[in-house]
Amino acid sequence: MPPTTPGVTELIGFPTPGVEAGCWLLDGYLLMGGDQELISSGREVQITGAVEEGAVTTCQQGIPFRVDSVVGIEP
Repeated sequence: MPPTTPGVTELIGFPTPGVEAGCWLLDGYLLMGGDQELISSGREVQITGAVEEGAVTTCQQGIPFRVDSVVGIEP
């Protein structure tokens, strides 16, 4: 898992739904923002963003991660 320090981080994989509706996780990170349609598509994605220290969410799981960009990875 990438470090949880401020700065740009890249995540690659298949986002999974969280326990709360509308919450998506990847590698232990709670994905906040970005193209939610692409994130929830079931496709492998490349996500760029940063950990949001102290962010308050209703998702109750994962490390808050601000999504700056989402790109689908072709199979």
